[in-house]
Amino acid sequence: MRKALVVGINEYPTSPLHGCINDATAFKQIIESNGDGSPNFDVKIELNVQTKSELMELLIDLFEGDSDTVLLYFSGHGYLNDLGGYIVTPDFKPYDFGVSMDDILKLANDSNARDKIIILDCCHSGALGTPKGNGGLTAQIGEGVSILTASRDFQVSLEENGQGVFTNLLLDALRGGAADLRGHITPGSVYAYIDQALGSWDQRPVFKTNITKFTSLREVNPQIPITTVRNLVNYFPSPEENFQLDPSFEDTNSPNIEHKVVEPYASTKNVTTFKELQKLESVGLVVPVDEDHMYFAAMNSKACKLTALGYHYWRLVKERRI
Repeated sequence: MRKALVVGINEYPTSPLHGCINDATAFKQIIESNGDGSPNFDVKIELNVQTKSELMELLIDLFEGDSDTVLLYFSGHGYLNDLGGYIVTPDFKPYDFGVSMDDILKLANDSNARDKIIILDCCHSGALGTPKGNGGLTAQIGEGVSILTASRDFQVSLEENGQGVFTNLLLDALRGGAADLRGHITPGSVYAYIDQALGSWDQRPVFKTNITKFTSLREVNPQIPITTVRNLVNYFPSPEENFQLDPSFEDTNSPNIEHKVVEPYASTKNVTTFKELQKLESVGLVVPVDEDHMYFAAMNSKACKLTALGYHYWRLVKERRI
């Protein structure tokens, strides 16, 4: 069971926002299903929640129960004072700005769900996870909690062209930009994607977690078939070995094609193998030896070998983890 609460608030009485409804709606649409259309999260979306009480009720309901994974996404105003950070509701008033980030953290820490993921696109969102009660210097994140925020605690989160800068990158990551070779997208890979996209002078995303294993936020079609990745151990019995090539691996090296060909001519079996090796090369798992391209490695009877990343996936296959 995977459930998500998605909240977007534009309608603040004195300082309205313009991109939060767009952000929440787009996030809901992408997180509710995987890349192949299969169900992902059971999403409840709440737009322009008006009161702190209403939002608190939604949060309590989200973190209750024994779901495998619960996810909170919030886009709206954030506030920070000497007592801590807040996600702001439209009924805010002096000394009562909305739901305390410390209260959200407590709900997550106390939840029986196996994985709790909190994503905030609001100003000062990096305050979540470091309660002011301990001086704001030490994170107090319970087991199974992951936090991904748009900015550090002292920074604002920007909107651009009707959408939050952070959420725009988040959506790109979830569409596949942060996927590994198996098509899995995790909170860690999303953070890495956003972190690389934002420069040193931009708002800086924050990632905090206390987990022993990443859960998948979403799955997309892998870049190459998993069966091809699993063949790594067949082509390379040990990770140090090279795979010897010759012209028979190149499909175009055939007497049926009008250009210069050399023996041994293309073999159906070798051509099939070579096409898989080329796919593995395209995603950085294999490189030709002493040649710039796999074509020339074959035509000049050279070899190919595993990269460091290739060895990583070779080991995963060998240990039957993929």
